[in-house]
Amino acid sequence: MTKAGLEDVVAANSAICDIIGPEGKLTYRGIDIHDLARQSSFEETTYLLWFGELPTRDALRRFGAELVSHRALPAPILTLMKDFPRSATPMDALRTALSALAFYDPQAHDASREANVAKATRVTAQTATIVAAYEQIRHGREPVKPDTAGSHAENFLRMLFGAEPDPLYVRAMDLALILHADHELNASTFAARVTAATLADMYSAVVSAIGALAGPLHGGANEQVMKMLQKIGEADRAEAYVTERLQAHQKISGFGHRVYRTEDPRATHLRQMSRELGEHVGNLRWYEISRRLEEVVMQQKHLYANVDFYSASCYFTMGIPLDLFTPVFATSRVSGWTAHILEQYADNRLIRPRAEYVGEKDVPYVPIDRRVKAAS
Repeated sequence: MTKAGLEDVVAANSAICDIIGPEGKLTYRGIDIHDLARQSSFEETTYLLWFGELPTRDALRRFGAELVSHRALPAPILTLMKDFPRSATPMDALRTALSALAFYDPQAHDASREANVAKATRVTAQTATIVAAYEQIRHGREPVKPDTAGSHAENFLRMLFGAEPDPLYVRAMDLALILHADHELNASTFAARVTAATLADMYSAVVSAIGALAGPLHGGANEQVMKMLQKIGEADRAEAYVTERLQAHQKISGFGHRVYRTEDPRATHLRQMSRELGEHVGNLRWYEISRRLEEVVMQQKHLYANVDFYSASCYFTMGIPLDLFTPVFATSRVSGWTAHILEQYADNRLIRPRAEYVGEKDVPYVPIDRRVKAAS
């Protein structure tokens, strides 16, 4: 029996992430996402995803220092990025630059566990640098060099904006990085595991993930949410917008989820952060539109907001351009992608599903001289 989109088909055993959809529960390595969101950091969460346990203070310090040491990009990568056409989207730039990084990694084709962890470290550190560097390059500015101090979130925002980031923005970004770090076998993670299962190198597997994320049905949802909020414009217009969309049998961006049947636990934290950011900058407009929209959709359709819904107003309030929303997601999810790639390598079996054939059968071969001429 086939299932469209492989819905609810179990395709792998994994100890990384667990989702209990009916309960709205998400855990990384058995630790509830609410606990990680309130108490952890992106660095600590990444360590947890890769190594299966929370680090000691000394282990976290060493791990953080290792990430910091790999933030800088090889000079040829920056030269390459400066030659990209200005029409290249940030996702185009990320895909191409990250692929090219393999040329400058002496361990690129070393398949040992030690080498793969080292590559995961470099890829995770440098994805943030690529995204921030391209934002500067495409506006005719020199990339901001990564700092050797500060957290991953702080350094990313510093490179992205070219200035010391607001402490609340740093906390918001760190929260978003934790919440987006992994989500079981979503499309991009599955793509990464399929590629890794062929024993292709880590760079190839991560590029496969980026390719899947670039599609509008996976990445880009929060960008569409923000465009929707801008179109609505005011909270008192939300109900009319929802009614019109539903009467036309059109979807409303940021609502519903393939897995969750209750509130997406990640949305819980981003809703609060959206409000905090709005209050901080003295502009609650986007939060208030979002909140009213959420109420109306629940009343009329009984759909819950997903992680993309409130991440949109969070990012926009911080001043992040709309077309960077998906690359920012990749800056986080690369930690989960690499965790799954490492897990796939550790107990590998080539992923080779079957397809249910629905075409014609027993069709005779007709010699070319006897074929009916196709209609022009």
